Amino acid sequence: MNFGQRQRDPTKHFVGIAAVILFHGFVIYALMTGLAKKVIEVVRAPIETKVIEEVKKPPPPPEVVLPPPPKLEAPPPPFIPPPEVQIATPPPPQPTITAVTPTPPPAPVVIAPAPPVAAAPAPPAPPAPAVVSAGVVCPGYQDKVKEAGYPRDANRAGLTRGEALIEFSVGAGGEVKNPRVISASHPIFGRYAARQVEEIKCVGQGHEIAAVRIPFTFKLD
Repeated sequence: MNFGQRQRDPTKHFVGIAAVILFHGFVIYALMTGLAKKVIEVVRAPIETKVIEEVKKPPPPPEVVLPPPPKLEAPPPPFIPPPEVQIATPPPPQPTITAVTPTPPPAPVVIAPAPPVAAAPAPPAPPAPAVVSAGVVCPGYQDKVKEAGYPRDANRAGLTRGEALIEFSVGAGGEVKNPRVISASHPIFGRYAARQVEEIKCVGQGHEIAAVRIPFTFKLD
């Protein structure tokens, strides 16, 4: 039998309809007999409620404040009366006659003036170094003086002639040291002559010579 034939069977429909009718009949019977009221009364039974209070801890006991200890003060020392000291009273002085001798005033002090202190003599000036001839130490100095020419600064300043005296020292090996202007008719000639002296060749004497002088004469041709 297939599914279509089973659906067309009317007996199954009657069985379902009969079951529905029986269920509704039971519900109507329950309402009629008061069974539903008993169910409602059971549901409406009183519900007991209990309030649980929170258990509170007892408050802590109050703090006991101890009084401060009493201050112990040392008892005052016992009073000891001072010993009585008896002082003997000296006898009254007997009257005496004394002669007062006047003291002469002191003699005036004469302060004699101190003798003048003689000033210390000034130390003697050191002797001037002996000037050595330039021809002995620097034999070719005259050629250098001739080659010096006329300074350009003097020509620009309008100077037509001039003179200068230069002093220097010579080392042990013949080197020229510390050229300085002794005299000059114009500073231009002194500076120019000092530069020319530095180029002069000298002969060493085995020891230093302190002073050597060379005169310069300048003339514009």
